[in-house]
Amino acid sequence: MRTFIAIALPQEMRDYLACIQAELKKCQADVKWVQPENIHLTLKFLGERDEKKIEKIKEILEETAREKACFSLRLCNIGAFPKIDFPRIIWAGIDAGEKETEALALELEERIAKIGIPKEDKPFSSHITIARIKSPANREGLVQGLKKIPQIQGKEFRVEKITLYKSTLTPKGPIYEVLKEANLKTI
Repeated sequence: MRTFIAIALPQEMRDYLACIQAELKKCQADVKWVQPENIHLTLKFLGERDEKKIEKIKEILEETAREKACFSLRLCNIGAFPKIDFPRIIWAGIDAGEKETEALALELEERIAKIGIPKEDKPFSSHITIARIKSPANREGLVQGLKKIPQIQGKEFRVEKITLYKSTLTPKGPIYEVLKEANLKTI
C-alpha cells in the first residue's frame, strides 16, 4: 500500500488555505489543486510498502512521538518551487515550528532507513503543498496571482500528533486513510 507520514492540519487551517486556492483559481492556470480535506504537512513519503513494513513503521511512529514534544506551527507565506516566477509546486510556508518539523522529519528518516526504506535525495523542507502545476498554460497569470497573495497573519495551531496515512490513488484524486496516529509528548 502507498503510505506517508504527516502532520494533519486542523479544519480552520485547511479552510484558510482553501480560500487562498480559490483566489488563485481565478488565474485559470492549468493546476491540480490539493483537495482541502487532504492538505497536510508531509514529514516522510514512504511509497508502496507491505503490511510487515507498515507494522514496523507504526512502531517507529510511536517511538519517535514519545520522544518529541508538542509544538506550535504557524503559517507565514505562500510560495512556489523551484521559484515564484516558474512555479511547479505551490506551497504554504511555516515559520514557527519549522525547526520542530525538520527535527521530526530527520528523526523519522533515520529510523525508517534502518528498516530498509531509503533516505530522501534532497533535504527536508517544511512546507504544505496546496497545488501542482500541470502545464505552462496561463502561468504568467498564476505568477501575478501568487505575488498578490498577502503575507499570512496569525494562523497558528498546536501540533500534538503525527499520522501514518494510506494513500489510494483514484481518477478524482487521492483518498487518504489514517493507519496510525501517535501523540507527541506533552510538557
